[in-house]
Amino acid sequence: MSDLIGRFRRISWRSLAGKSPRSVAGQVFVLQVALVVVLVACGVIALVLQSERDTTTEAKRRSIAVAQTFAHAPGVQQALETPDPSKVLQPLTEAGRKAAGVDFIVVMDTKGIRYTHPIPSKIGHRFVGTIEPSLHGKVYTESVHGPLGHEVQATVPIYGDNGKVIALVSAGLKVKNVTNEVDRQLPIILAAGAGAFVLSTGGTALVGRRLRRQTHSLAPAEMTRMYEHHDTVLHSVREGVLIVDDDGQLLLANDEARRLLELPPEAEGHGVRELSALDPEMAQLLASGREATDEVHFAGGRLLAVNQRPTDRAGGPRGTVVTLRDSTELQAVSGRAEVTRERLELLYDAGLGIGTSLDVVRTADELAKVAVPRFADFVTVDLADAVLHGEEPGPSATDMRRVAVHGIQEDHPLYEKGRLIDFLPSTPQARGYDAGHTELVTSLSTATGWHIQDPERTRQILEYGIHSLIAAPIQARGVVLGMANFWRSKRDPFDEEELSLAEELVARAAISIDNARRYTREHALAVTLQRSLLPRALPEQSALEVGYRYLPAQSGVSGDWFDVIPLPGSRVALAVGDVVGHGLHAAATMGRLRTAVHNFSTLDLPPDELLSHLDDLVGRIDQDEACAAEAAEIVGATCLYAIYDPVTRRCVMARAGHLAPALVHPDGSATFPDLPAGPPLGLGGMPFQTAELELPEGSQLVLYTDGLVEDRSRDLDVGMELLRRALAGHPDRPPEVSCQAVLDELLPARPKDDVALLIARTRALPPGNVADWDVPRDPAAVSGMRGAVSDKLQEWGLAELGFGMELVLSELITNAIRYGSEPIHVRLIRDRTLICEVADGSSTSPHLRYAATTDEGGRGLFLVSQMTERWGTRYTPQGKVIWAEVTLPDITGLLAE
Repeated sequence: MSDLIGRFRRISWRSLAGKSPRSVAGQVFVLQVALVVVLVACGVIALVLQSERDTTTEAKRRSIAVAQTFAHAPGVQQALETPDPSKVLQPLTEAGRKAAGVDFIVVMDTKGIRYTHPIPSKIGHRFVGTIEPSLHGKVYTESVHGPLGHEVQATVPIYGDNGKVIALVSAGLKVKNVTNEVDRQLPIILAAGAGAFVLSTGGTALVGRRLRRQTHSLAPAEMTRMYEHHDTVLHSVREGVLIVDDDGQLLLANDEARRLLELPPEAEGHGVRELSALDPEMAQLLASGREATDEVHFAGGRLLAVNQRPTDRAGGPRGTVVTLRDSTELQAVSGRAEVTRERLELLYDAGLGIGTSLDVVRTADELAKVAVPRFADFVTVDLADAVLHGEEPGPSATDMRRVAVHGIQEDHPLYEKGRLIDFLPSTPQARGYDAGHTELVTSLSTATGWHIQDPERTRQILEYGIHSLIAAPIQARGVVLGMANFWRSKRDPFDEEELSLAEELVARAAISIDNARRYTREHALAVTLQRSLLPRALPEQSALEVGYRYLPAQSGVSGDWFDVIPLPGSRVALAVGDVVGHGLHAAATMGRLRTAVHNFSTLDLPPDELLSHLDDLVGRIDQDEACAAEAAEIVGATCLYAIYDPVTRRCVMARAGHLAPALVHPDGSATFPDLPAGPPLGLGGMPFQTAELELPEGSQLVLYTDGLVEDRSRDLDVGMELLRRALAGHPDRPPEVSCQAVLDELLPARPKDDVALLIARTRALPPGNVADWDVPRDPAAVSGMRGAVSDKLQEWGLAELGFGMELVLSELITNAIRYGSEPIHVRLIRDRTLICEVADGSSTSPHLRYAATTDEGGRGLFLVSQMTERWGTRYTPQGKVIWAEVTLPDITGLLAE
């Protein structure tokens, strides 16, 4: 009501002010300004007149003083007695005139004849002015028009020794000089007047502004009309208005207030406690003066909504203004509105609190928690067991897993969380699941079909006090995923109106549960695909002791991968990489890259060349994806590739956009080698660079992906330092143990990115297991090498392999001598296999071919391939190496030696 009055008053004032040509405040302001102008003008005129009068008086006073001073000056009387007084007095008067600041000093005889004058030509002429009063001994001042113009002058007598007047002296100023003095004072007077005008006008404007705010720029007639309108509105509205002063006296009551409170006509002017018609509680509220907002009080058989506010907030008199509104008929409506508001708040909170994650069980638990206790006393959620694994649910309510239980108490007899339940067809849950409709059971004690499910359990539930149930199907995309059960024990039973609220709650949760189910299925598929593409077991090799870990992210798999690849010559290649993105696309791309690395490694390429080929492959994949009808995201990947040789204990590695490996030295210190950083795969253009390290036996080479060290809560440098600390100080710790220790130190419970970790401890091949010879380029040297090799195999206990190895070695050395170039070198390595290597300075590679019956040559490499397990060629900066491997007869015994 108060807002309505205020709004009406603002509208009325604006409309009236817009029509008013001259408001009360404007009229008062104009009158005050006019009065200020008159007063300031009068003051300025008075000051001018006063200044002129004072200046004239000062001129006369100064003229008299100068004349009298000269009249009594020593030597004047003697000068008058000389034959030519002008000759003596003229210089004296001119000097005195200039010193005294007057315009003239004239000395004359008693007849008025001048002895001196500023204009020498006037000497000897008669003085212009009255001399009679001065001849009688008086000082006489006057204004005359003399030779210098309009003048103000004073004439005084000069007495002789006998006391008689013997001459006269006149001194004075021109009137224009007096006027100039006034003119010089006039700017000061006018400035003072202007300042007074400005100050007075400013004060008047402030007073007018306050008056304008008080009157809202209304004219007198408009103010009268406004108060008439105000009084009309006050007594016409259907809301009671009271004004009570600080002493509890009723100052104003409109007609509606009198009607609602049944006040007598003479109530105004009396204290509210003295009014017998007022309810005591209402009288107490009005007299207290405290603020009240929509408080409901009983008065006169009515329920009144009371609002009370103080009136002194804007500097007004202390007191309160009270508005009264009859809310008797609104109570029933407000009760229903409150219920609706609570339901809307519940649905709003459900929209915010349900579906915060892609986890089926967590989403079901959020549904249960949001409904207790505002809608139900207990909530249970049962999902088809297949849904928990991301699969499609079954056609009936069997194999239902209870995934969420929440209630106002913990000692309830409902089925516990995690139980597998087969609902009978007669139960509300089975009926709702089959039909896809919500089931309402207002009285569980009479629901015989529900009792059959578990008689003992149902008896306990009823004895506990649970009396009603709503079983709502969790349905999404036309498929029922499970049932949400709402139970009540402390509140009134569920009714038909509450079915829609239960269905709305469950519908909001159903979408989230279905999304979580589908995500679970896709996540499981991606994890299965990725794990199938990763190594299931590490290959057997003697160069490295390897431990590894792979952890998929909780939010979805990505393209992290690693590999351990045995190479010829007892060497081992280590690879680790990361494909940008998550999901099936990243996992499939990772599989393609891992396969490519395997294929390229069979060519025995150095790390930088292998990464160059891999970079070309990623570029082609990007082009294929960009040209596809349904273009996926552009592929981006990083990779680190290293080759370790246990014979030389040297490791050659290169990286493409990947993090540098860590190196744990035999003394326990951990460092990050300075490995040149190449661009990520797929960018092209920049060559990759290699770094070669000599690793003491027992060193640990640690390869990892960025998910291990990067995290949103810390910088990369911090993660690298944590990794270094986790590795340092444990030189003898097995790689498997080191892997677990690193994960425990760096990873949270639920990592947000995939993690691949590979730790390899280096081994060195004993010098006694390696034999090498330099071979001259002479066919006769072949027989000598056969003998040397035979002796070495005899020494190693492998004499039974002598014939085959001699044949293989003869063919390889003969090819090197015939088709290769110097230097020619032969190396024999005893490891898990017997390895024979023949190196020469030529880069020409031999090819296996099948010779015809009539061909004399071309059968050497064919014999090598038949006599060995495998053979091949690798290129070096000095040329090439042709190698061949022969299986050992008893590897277990040899390794035990």
